[in-house]
Amino acid sequence: MKMSIADLAGRWLKRKPDTLSDLENQVLRSAIERKPVATDTGAAYTESLSTGERLADALARVGGSWGFIIAFLTFLAVWTIANVWLLAARAFDPYPFIFLNLVLSMIAALQAPVIMMSQNRQAERDRMAAEHDYAVNLKAEIEIMALHEKFDEMRHQEIILMRQEVAELSAAVARVEARLAMGTKPEDL
Repeated sequence: MKMSIADLAGRWLKRKPDTLSDLENQVLRSAIERKPVATDTGAAYTESLSTGERLADALARVGGSWGFIIAFLTFLAVWTIANVWLLAARAFDPYPFIFLNLVLSMIAALQAPVIMMSQNRQAERDRMAAEHDYAVNLKAEIEIMALHEKFDEMRHQEIILMRQEVAELSAAVARVEARLAMGTKPEDL
């Protein structure tokens, strides 16, 4: 029996077809066509990134790593030591390190929006993954409900068959009782 999206929406989701989202329609369509909905969302998302987005993500990965923090602390220590002790008389950025503050401010001004762009893309990736998880879970639930229906139908068919067999056995027992009531010996049956 061929089911439609409207039939499945009412039967399994207990909703009208016009209230379904596009994703729910796709899941029901995949259930009807017996096609999987699972895909690798990470690979699909990564392929859609532009060069600038990939660069921003790489910068965010580097800027948010322990390697960057340790390297930057080392840079700050070398800068401070060089300007305070090694080049004391001819320091290129004497204390209070105004040039260092300028460099740090420019780095922060550039790094913050890059990290924010990367976080926005990660949020979008997470949203896509959650939507995909919902689709896969919904499809699994629908398939489980379909299996339950098939098992219920099989059980119903077995019950009908058993009723027929019981009726046949009851009729046979009734015939034997009737013959016994008529005086027929059990050995003659």
